[in-house]
Amino acid sequence: MLGTILTASAATLLAAPAAGLLGHRGLKRAANARSLCITTPNGIDESGYVRIGGIDQWISIRGEDLTNPVILEIHGGPGASNLIFIPRTRAWERHFTIVRWDMRGGGRTFAKGGPAGQGEVTLDRIHQDALEVTAHVRTRLGVGKLLLVANSFGTVTGLRLARNHPELYSAYVGTDQNIIGGGRDDSAYQALLARLEKSGKRKELAAMKAIGPNRPAWTARQWSEHAKTVVTTDPLTYDTMKTVVIRSLWFSPLHTLRGLRTYLKGMNFAERLGPQAMTVDEYAEGTAFRLPFFVFQGDSDVLTPPEPARRFVDAVTAPVKDFALIRGASHFASFRHPEQFLDLMLTKVRPLVTGEPVSG
Repeated sequence: MLGTILTASAATLLAAPAAGLLGHRGLKRAANARSLCITTPNGIDESGYVRIGGIDQWISIRGEDLTNPVILEIHGGPGASNLIFIPRTRAWERHFTIVRWDMRGGGRTFAKGGPAGQGEVTLDRIHQDALEVTAHVRTRLGVGKLLLVANSFGTVTGLRLARNHPELYSAYVGTDQNIIGGGRDDSAYQALLARLEKSGKRKELAAMKAIGPNRPAWTARQWSEHAKTVVTTDPLTYDTMKTVVIRSLWFSPLHTLRGLRTYLKGMNFAERLGPQAMTVDEYAEGTAFRLPFFVFQGDSDVLTPPEPARRFVDAVTAPVKDFALIRGASHFASFRHPEQFLDLMLTKVRPLVTGEPVSG
């Protein structure tokens, strides 16, 4: 969803970085690498390629105690691997074992095979890949169920997994939750037009009016241009992009400069998934979930606003369900405020999947 704006924002850093900038990057990357070390006796830190869906796909498993619940992250983008955020979410690994999977079209999976080696890039194929990843992790770690945590674009697949396979997952947690609803709700689009008109951005306003509110009819280019306009016209979202996403990319101890360029190429490649997602109607697919269901949304998210997500949660039937706001957060809420997200996970979710008393 954000490949275009992310590429543009990172271009100046990657084009010709000054020696001083590279030196600072080296020091920060080294400090981040030290913070990632897992030395606990029952911990795990392993990563590598696994044959999933006929291609090699990257899977990382990290945590300080293998008796903790196992999270399967379904990352956003599309094509935006969550590996860059590990230093920001390091504290999560004290309470959960986290499986981070780079989907086809993104991250190290894209880097391994390039554009020609990604095979079928469709939402249906990614759904099947996720089931294969689930089977691999359950076997590798000897666990019965995984805890699904999906963010942003990944919530489209996450909802389908949770809805259709409660036998595989202990609970669903969505953040930056997309609710596309067949394109019926155009409140975010109308809010964007209002911001553009108020700020006098007539060129951008005309461009957004030209594509119209009918998201299922958008082309990949229009979908990308809309996301770029949303991000750059909302101060909190744009600040989050610069201070959280770009900084996480730049200081990632797991990515060389060449690796960062490949990361961005993967996001641009994966944008072809965007129009496919715009045809999804979560209500038509079903609001009955046979597992605990949670959505933790940024209170100021203009890309995936909290109100459509809240309405969907209200419509859901589940053994347990809850909706909570992450304060002072736009999109990327769990990565801007990882401590708030962790607190919600520890007070609302972890007790349910471990059988501990629920607090909060």
